[in-house]
Amino acid sequence: MKLTARSVSLVPIVSAFAAAALCTTLVVTATGSVANAATTLGAAAAQSGRYFGTAVAAAKLGDQTYVNLLNTEFNMVTAENEMKWDATEPNRGQFNYSGGDRILNQAVSTGKRVRGHALLWYQQEPGWAQRMEGSDLRQAMMNHVTQVATHYKGKVYAWDVVNEAFADGGGGGRRDSNLQRTGNDWIEAAFRAARAADPGAKLCYNDYNTDGVNPKSTGIYNMVRDFKSRGVPIDCVGFQSHLSGNPPGDYQANLQRFADLGVEVQITELDIAGNNQANAYGAVTKACMAVRACAGITTWGIRDTDSWRSGENPLLFTGSGAKKPAYNAVLDALNAGGPGPTTTTTTTTTTTTTTTTTSNNPGPGDCTASVSLNQWDGGFVATIKVTAGSSALSGWRVTTTLSGGTVTSSWSANRSGNNGSITWSNVDYNANVPAGGSTEFGFQGTGNGTGLNPSCSAS
Repeated sequence: MKLTARSVSLVPIVSAFAAAALCTTLVVTATGSVANAATTLGAAAAQSGRYFGTAVAAAKLGDQTYVNLLNTEFNMVTAENEMKWDATEPNRGQFNYSGGDRILNQAVSTGKRVRGHALLWYQQEPGWAQRMEGSDLRQAMMNHVTQVATHYKGKVYAWDVVNEAFADGGGGGRRDSNLQRTGNDWIEAAFRAARAADPGAKLCYNDYNTDGVNPKSTGIYNMVRDFKSRGVPIDCVGFQSHLSGNPPGDYQANLQRFADLGVEVQITELDIAGNNQANAYGAVTKACMAVRACAGITTWGIRDTDSWRSGENPLLFTGSGAKKPAYNAVLDALNAGGPGPTTTTTTTTTTTTTTTTTSNNPGPGDCTASVSLNQWDGGFVATIKVTAGSSALSGWRVTTTLSGGTVTSSWSANRSGNNGSITWSNVDYNANVPAGGSTEFGFQGTGNGTGLNPSCSAS
């Protein structure tokens, strides 16, 4: 199994803020079938307001057959490995976006959108993160999410914020990993950090062996339901769908139960091996078309020779680029139509970003606080940076004044109060700040966030 493509356990293979902050929204409701059938996958999917995408490797962008199929057939792109943690932050605090940017620029230049994959995954961590644990790892994780999502802010359609965090087997619980051992709230913290960094991107949870109603998919379902009930920013759930033969009989019902929670569902890494490939691909596509909130389908590679499962020939094109019967089954299902998701076209109007720094000139054991504020009509997101003075901090406390609004959610800090004078204090993983170093927390609110005037003291 190639770790550089995917690293999943195949169980006989796999049945397995506020965007309003930025925009005025024009709502367009997609219609179903059209009189003249489209002749490419992307165009056929677009008829119902959906996308049909593929995973792309930067090293293959010099292959003309590969690029021709990419440019012609697809309208969404996912980077196979180039946006993962080991690729984007090979050394702590040193970021490299060259591979991811190459894929993004190629996609955008040909009118395609991009799914970001993946901000946090227990596999393909850089070596330095694999050796970390506890509060130090938590701080590194949150910084990674913030930095990468900020770099691609406004450029990606969606992020797989967290990938494969649930265990296989009958329990439906979390996978044991160094990420999980930083605290059970790590997934929530990652989603909140991603929302703060890029309020306009859809935020997804992504996993495999979740194609039918089973203990693993139900564990994820319960997490999503909890997140939605508490206002944790989650917009979509990705179903990888690495299959052998037909999808489970309850595949569509499983997609629908997640959609009923109020999230988009996306088929994110589709590949299907087996003798019944055309029927299986058609069944998956029809299931997506039957679920209004199914936003689109991505295959994990273009040609059979590009696949991490290349010996099983699981994709829609042969190694020479010829269309397979499975291609025709997908195209026919896309052209048959079905009510699509309500799509939005966003037009940037005004976003006010201000930074105010306190003037308490930190000395030994003291700190300062500064705020970056994204304000829109009716709401705001504030990110507070706590910076240590000439001595390290073992704990900190920040006071803000919110006179024209109310806090609705916050992350990476404990909070006392929702408006007026609000006191914030460190949580376990960001209490220790080295001399001259910094950490961040944030919050979202309604109303007007100006005039926060944060002040910091060591605790």
